[in-house]
Amino acid sequence: PKTPFFPPKLLLPPEQRMVLVACGPFTPSDGVAFEPLSDLLDVVARDRPDVCILFGPFLDAKHEQVESCQLLGSFSDVFRLCLRTIVEGTRSAGSQLVLVPSLRDVSHDFVYPQPPFPFPDLPREDRARVLLVPEPCTLDID
Repeated sequence: PKTPFFPPKLLLPPEQRMVLVACGPFTPSDGVAFEPLSDLLDVVARDRPDVCILFGPFLDAKHEQVESCQLLGSFSDVFRLCLRTIVEGTRSAGSQLVLVPSLRDVSHDFVYPQPPFPFPDLPREDRARVLLVPEPCTLDID
């Protein structure tokens, strides 16, 4: 079934907004320990932005360990761990979180336009603040 094209809306009270935008990959080129992601989550915890928009790739298809199949888990397991880390790492800041896929996300459909990430095990407490959007999309903040 086709989904209608419409701009996802974040409903926030009208006032000045702090929006943090970051693009992946969130791993160094020599490992998949997600140190850059950890540094980013420290910034989110410190600055407490109203909206945090993260663009993939979250697990980059061009990463050396992905291309040579040297990961310790499956692509989907590593990706789910990454998403859980992001959701849990932004929870205390209370930021609205927007996750946008990339054509280089190894564990996601590499067709264009891209559907939103599937995240069936997103914790109930986070469902109101986490928005999974397609690529491309229009995002209306206020």
